[in-house]
Amino acid sequence: RKPPRKIWLDLDATDDPLHGHQEGRFFHGYYRCYCYLPLYIFSGEHLLCARLRTADKDASSGSVDELQRIVDQIRARWPKTRIIIRGDSGFCREAIMAWCEANDVGYVLGLARNQRLQRALGQEMEEARLACERSGEAARRFRDFRYRRCQPWRAKRRLVDPSSREAAL
Repeated sequence: RKPPRKIWLDLDATDDPLHGHQEGRFFHGYYRCYCYLPLYIFSGEHLLCARLRTADKDASSGSVDELQRIVDQIRARWPKTRIIIRGDSGFCREAIMAWCEANDVGYVLGLARNQRLQRALGQEMEEARLACERSGEAARRFRDFRYRRCQPWRAKRRLVDPSSREAAL
């Protein structure tokens, strides 16, 4: 009845193992099996997209097309509702971020660890590790900074690092 102030769209890809010689089967090294790699988009408990895909593609493949379709439908009904996407590092791709920026869609995406990031976050990770050792509880430290990947990002983007004991391991 009343439009929500904001909607979170969660993007996910996961393996759908195959047990035979189905058309389009592909061995995926991360999942260590022959599988399909469906794309899912949820809003809370509501499934908005389930696209069956072969596993020989990037986890984010087809995401922009599906986001465009879903965002258009949301905005047709609730034009003032803020839309934010959320995904793991498999969705931290220039095409998705650029599309979000061009279409006034917020995003919170994971970023795969790399040596450059680890150097930049060394102090926070060490503080979290020491706090965890002292308390025996998970500890987090946050840092907000600008970061630009060497390739292929077109712009610097804001990162927030939730350094934690788990991240330090």
